[in-house]
Amino acid sequence: MSESINGIHHITAVCGPARDNYAFYTEELGMRFTKRTVNFDDPFTYHLYYGNYDATPGSAITFFPWSNVVQGSPSAGEATVVSYAVPKGSINYWKERLESRGHELEGPVDLFGYQTVRLRDIDGMKLELSADPGVDDITTKGYAGVPDQHAIRGFFGTTLTLPDIGRTAELLEEFGWKRDEVNENRTRYRSAPANRLGAVVDLIVDPELRGRFGKGSVHHVAFRVPDDNAQIEWREKLITLGLDVSPVRDRQYFRSIYFREPGGVLFEFATDGPGFTVDESLDELGSSLKLPPWYEEHRPQIEEKLPELEKQKNKS
Repeated sequence: MSESINGIHHITAVCGPARDNYAFYTEELGMRFTKRTVNFDDPFTYHLYYGNYDATPGSAITFFPWSNVVQGSPSAGEATVVSYAVPKGSINYWKERLESRGHELEGPVDLFGYQTVRLRDIDGMKLELSADPGVDDITTKGYAGVPDQHAIRGFFGTTLTLPDIGRTAELLEEFGWKRDEVNENRTRYRSAPANRLGAVVDLIVDPELRGRFGKGSVHHVAFRVPDDNAQIEWREKLITLGLDVSPVRDRQYFRSIYFREPGGVLFEFATDGPGFTVDESLDELGSSLKLPPWYEEHRPQIEEKLPELEKQKNKS
């Protein structure tokens, strides 16, 4: 029997100009810039990573900055909300900080017992900050003036908007996730990662939601597998379930397989290792452009075409 899939590994989205994206996640949300690399399938496009100080699985949001991409809008068959976990007692801090910086917020609202505020990022992607006492013991650093005690710890979870949740719910149950609570058209599933990050997936039924993919859209949701053997075992199982699964792909910091779940959302299974310190030390994460070995000979051309970021490394 395959091991349970415990938690979200990372979430990848599409954004507009890299500089704007960098400024929002480091200066507004006070997250750590953890990796500057390129899209391995399009090396003249950045792949930017933000997370907690230790860049742990369950904390990394990643972006493909496409300067000329159309504005996206949510659609059924997509992940439509990215939710972050902050410590208990931090919601008022975040409400005051974000409103004072000109961001429009909804809430706080009570969502299955968790105090939550909602906003949009610079490209219109829906975000939530949820106060979760389960992450209080996770240590990290705040940046851009965010006190350590209020800093984002990592993902709380994500929301999938679907034409119908039935087969997606069945797949999550195959992963080992448990149905937790139901409220009107929202059904919450929960897993049990050891670090409590990325433990929640909410399913919402909205078959009439019709948007378009573009900046502000989630590209895929990646779930955690502990190692290569577990990934191979799960790949075989997913194929027996009738899903079209990609070969294993080396992403330098993890290995990945991809497939579309029955509701249309692109899922990934990513290994926990080798991790983001494979090519730079923990203290130096995000300080320089990192390329996979097969692109190193093209570094001058790649660096010439990639736009400048405002800073190479955010400081506390």
